[in-house]
Amino acid sequence: MPRDIPVGNGSVLVAFDRDYRIRDIYYPHVGKENQAGRSPCQFGVWTNGQFSWMGPEWDKRVGYRDNTLVTEVVARNDSLGIELRCSDCVDYEEPVFIREITVKELHGQSREVRLFFHHDLNFYENSIRDSVCYDPKTRAIVHFKGKRYCLVNVSTATRFGVDQYAVGEKGAGEREGTWRDAEDGILSGNPAADGSVDSTVGINLQLEAHGEQTCYTWMAFGTDYNEVKSYNTFVWEITPREIVRRTHNYWLLWATKEELRLDALPEDVRSLFTRSLLVLRTQTDRDGGITAGNDSDARTHNDGSYSYVWPRVGAIAALGLDEAGYPEMTRDFFTFCSTALSEDGYLLPRYFTDGALGSMRQPWVRNGKSVIPIQEDGIALVVYALWKHFERYRDIEFVESLYHTFILEAAEFMADYVDRDTNLPHPCFDVWEERYGVHTATVAAVIAALWAAARFARAFGDGELAQKYNDTADRMKDAMCRHLYNEAEHRFARSGSKRNHGYDLDMTFDVTLAALFTAGVLDRDDERVVSTIDQTWCALWVNTDTGGVARYHGDSFHRRRDDTASEKLPGNPWAFATLMMANWQIRRARNLDELYKAMPLIEWACSSALPSGILAEQVHPETCEPLSVSPSTLAHGEFVHVVMAYLQKLEQMQPERTFRRGPHEEMRVYDMPRLSRAEAKARVREVPQTV
Repeated sequence: MPRDIPVGNGSVLVAFDRDYRIRDIYYPHVGKENQAGRSPCQFGVWTNGQFSWMGPEWDKRVGYRDNTLVTEVVARNDSLGIELRCSDCVDYEEPVFIREITVKELHGQSREVRLFFHHDLNFYENSIRDSVCYDPKTRAIVHFKGKRYCLVNVSTATRFGVDQYAVGEKGAGEREGTWRDAEDGILSGNPAADGSVDSTVGINLQLEAHGEQTCYTWMAFGTDYNEVKSYNTFVWEITPREIVRRTHNYWLLWATKEELRLDALPEDVRSLFTRSLLVLRTQTDRDGGITAGNDSDARTHNDGSYSYVWPRVGAIAALGLDEAGYPEMTRDFFTFCSTALSEDGYLLPRYFTDGALGSMRQPWVRNGKSVIPIQEDGIALVVYALWKHFERYRDIEFVESLYHTFILEAAEFMADYVDRDTNLPHPCFDVWEERYGVHTATVAAVIAALWAAARFARAFGDGELAQKYNDTADRMKDAMCRHLYNEAEHRFARSGSKRNHGYDLDMTFDVTLAALFTAGVLDRDDERVVSTIDQTWCALWVNTDTGGVARYHGDSFHRRRDDTASEKLPGNPWAFATLMMANWQIRRARNLDELYKAMPLIEWACSSALPSGILAEQVHPETCEPLSVSPSTLAHGEFVHVVMAYLQKLEQMQPERTFRRGPHEEMRVYDMPRLSRAEAKARVREVPQTV
């Protein structure tokens, strides 16, 4: 189930599902550790002898306040005659999660309403030896284990402390948890439990007919009792209402600090652009690690997770963040990567946000021989993104601090990790962690990174190193065009496997081939690039009412039925893949009419988002239901990058006047061509094939 409304501050990340239930609680690092249990943290209402947990029987509108990381949720239950208006946030500075809830009476009768908040916490991501107790000093519930503490409390405008509470065991025999204890409207008051435990707290409200009342609940996180007690005092003294207000104001300022000319964009694109910036902030740790996404329901191979820093994903996000004016975040990311760099100058595929090495699928031995289990495009894209950062901000002191310890170390590795017979990089794992070989997208990224390293070296006066990296990149570019371009197909291969006679080519259509132009390795007008990308676009367009672009032909990841051989459905549509094709249309545009053709693809991403503005990694090809991780940092990062590319190109074409709106306001995603295989081949034949 997707995470519709994540809120956080870099130390605490709290994520809700579409039923407005807390599912993930990350502390003290984003993505590590998830302190929530496998079951949802329930939220329920009792009144007039009736009880209802938040879920399908509530009519809900789940979203955010505009341009903030404060939620705006309206939930109505006509059977109970209750409407809830809720605002949730993590204080922008302290590790405190606050919920503001205004309860409105709808049936025209004075009555008591009781709200219940259930907390299923597993510190250190397991339920062994957890403890929970009622603390009379703070009138709160305290969960703890080792150096992980969470204090739970409630208040109204006139009183602080829980009105009801129960703590107990869960998952043992018939013990489902203390949330069951709330369903009669009265909690048992059990004060302590250990082992696999949970808690429920309640607050009692008296409502007049058609009246309303506001209450608050909060969770304060820390490493010992005194710390969470001090945060509880902080909430009391500042007041919960003020914490919500100041957090609202902070994120509003953060999201709108740059004077970007968003008025040239359709309203849905403007909205998703700002939301994407804020979502990227929630997925970024205080120490700089940018995670791929935090959604504990999104399981990868063998119960794996997306809660890692993939250097490639972070670099794509960093490109967009830098272009949008957020260099503080990207500097922290580049510093994180510098710290993670191995002594041999490479980055491994995944890291935890505390800097530790993440889980590994890639072996260190293949066919009895030692190999380095890397995705070389990861380190390459970080170096490339760092150069684009330096081009924009010229922060010499920062870059100098990374020059010897990161840039040169990585460049030396990439310049040396080359097959001297062919001048192509040695084999590695591909972008999708599925294949081992020499991949065109990886080669293009390495070429761009070596050119970037040469520019750095020249800027710092190291002429010989600059020449070395330039020469290596130039030879690699020639080798890529010689070995990985298929003359008969008039397009580049996805990858190649070295044989005695050269390379056996994998000609599967893959959206990562867009790296040929996105990294500037080949010119947009190079006929080989034009033919490759246009053929890829035709082959990967999903010919359903949903539309969109698949990541590669025959992709079976999260497929809902056995149609992987279907020409109509090359794979599920991915926001990232669709936006890559939008980027291609932007790059190749020579006039405004051609530029405007990119907008339907950008708006496709908007149409695939959840109502809250969250983009999933991929969606169902027929229902547009979100699949896989949600939110997806890759999707939101590429959205920011592509929208900034659109605005920059538009400004180049209209430098002396205010942007005018283009015809894209009348265009819709469904205007995109739905090509049959014959039509696709005919379109490809229209592309110049001369090499």
